[in-house]
Amino acid sequence: MSTKGTAAKSANGAAMSKYDVEVEARLQALEAEAHAKPTGATAAKVEERLSALEAKLDRVIGLLKSKFPAVFKDL
Repeated sequence: MSTKGTAAKSANGAAMSKYDVEVEARLQALEAEAHAKPTGATAAKVEERLSALEAKLDRVIGLLKSKFPAVFKDL
């Protein structure tokens, strides 16, 4: 006796196991979260960290310009 499979299909039509379906759902959720724009306290933290990184970068650029003025004159 044979039974007809009811496996899920991927974007290209290939059959997916139950595990594959679960992993794909988790991946899509993580990608959605990663691409979501930060809001509230999270946005404030992002802005704070960005400002700190910009300040560090400015210090590094300043040091490079002072040590190697000919090489980094265009920064």
